[in-house]
Amino acid sequence: MVFSSLEFLFRFLPVFMLIYLIVPAKYRNIVLLAGSLIFYGVGEPYFVLLLILSVLLNYGLSWYMFWEPRTPQPDRARKRARRRKTALISALVIDFGILFVFKYWDFTAGVINDLANRETIPLLMLALPLGISFYTFQMVSYQIDCYRGTVEEPAGFISFAAYVSMFPQLIAGPIVRYDEVSDRMAGRKIRIRDLENGLKLFTVGLGLKVLLANQIGTLWNTIMSAGAGNLHITVAWLGAIAYSFQIYFDFWGYSVMAMGLGKMLGFRIPRNFDDPYVSRSISEFWRRWHITLSRWFREYVYFPIGGSRKVSLTTVVNLFVVWACTGLWHGANWNFLLWGMLFFLILTVEKNSYGRKLEQSKVVGHIYTLVIIPITWVVFAITDLEQLVAYLGNLFGIHRAAVMVGMPQLERYLQQYWVLLIACILFATPYPRRWYQRWKDRWFMVVALLLIFWFSVREIMVGSNNPFLYFRF
Repeated sequence: MVFSSLEFLFRFLPVFMLIYLIVPAKYRNIVLLAGSLIFYGVGEPYFVLLLILSVLLNYGLSWYMFWEPRTPQPDRARKRARRRKTALISALVIDFGILFVFKYWDFTAGVINDLANRETIPLLMLALPLGISFYTFQMVSYQIDCYRGTVEEPAGFISFAAYVSMFPQLIAGPIVRYDEVSDRMAGRKIRIRDLENGLKLFTVGLGLKVLLANQIGTLWNTIMSAGAGNLHITVAWLGAIAYSFQIYFDFWGYSVMAMGLGKMLGFRIPRNFDDPYVSRSISEFWRRWHITLSRWFREYVYFPIGGSRKVSLTTVVNLFVVWACTGLWHGANWNFLLWGMLFFLILTVEKNSYGRKLEQSKVVGHIYTLVIIPITWVVFAITDLEQLVAYLGNLFGIHRAAVMVGMPQLERYLQQYWVLLIACILFATPYPRRWYQRWKDRWFMVVALLLIFWFSVREIMVGSNNPFLYFRF
């Protein structure tokens, strides 16, 4: 089930919210847990059992981490430290082990089999459970925070299960730490104002997803269907720009909808994007893009292995580890690893040379970022390495075959999509967000949101291109 579906908008959400609001506050976590499992189970009727098993195992290990025997024991502090470390290591092995089996086993086995030139490791051919990378990272962050003492006492089972499976951010984030919602898990009041603002925010996200991401995605699909190696340089760049807008509005739209739903439920889900396409460097771009994922890798990988506190070579190695993990987190394919390595190289060069000067510039930094980012998204989007090389060649005017899609097609695409492209450019700037914050309570903004909702529903009913790109991660 996706947020931009009639099933969610007119069946699940109204029924769930009605039950959620009328039950006493002390039962809302139970309703949230049950509703979230139903939401996940509709799309993943078998893998919901995997989610439940993961929750049970992680809760048991976190409880064991805090457990203290009633009778005094010699060397109590030492045994407590050993018990906590055993619980943490067990949780990490289980969580990452499950993730590896479902997401990385076949990729790893394929690489080993290719190197051995025979099938030494069998392929499992397992389907990838929706959102497994997101909810795994949330459970891991909880276990590490318990071990560090950031979480000072164990959560109740219902609270922990509801935190992991909370449907607004279960499938595609944002990645929420337990300490960000623990107070609200214990008790929360739902105000009419929160419901109103949450519904408005959800509508904004729905419009970003359906009216911008889905529509501009058809341009990218059209250009790709013409052949990755047959494109004129201008058409190739138009496709790269179209995909850059599609993935941004797709993921940003989902995150805004998640924030809106969270507000309706009485939670504050953290912001995941901060106008990344106005950045003046790639370093700044990653401070603004997928903020909760960058924060997770920074706090649970980069800093623990040394961060940038040691000698420069060690810093480079630490960055390499983080970006290799970031690339592979997005998918078990060579293009994702290449995508991560590309950012590692760019960020390493920026960090050690021209990064600060770029961020101080008012024009050059923006141009630099707007040229680099579409190239990186092409690497991200095309999983077939042969097609990827061909498309990258087209971006720089290099063609292995005759150009089949040239200026006549470019003119047609621009005639068909120029209004949408202008809208995407506008909404990639901070101005619409600022206008919304300023006028969200005015009558004309309410009318505009009603129109956005109506046109979005209409498009869902008649449209065929309605994917969530980050669901596959």
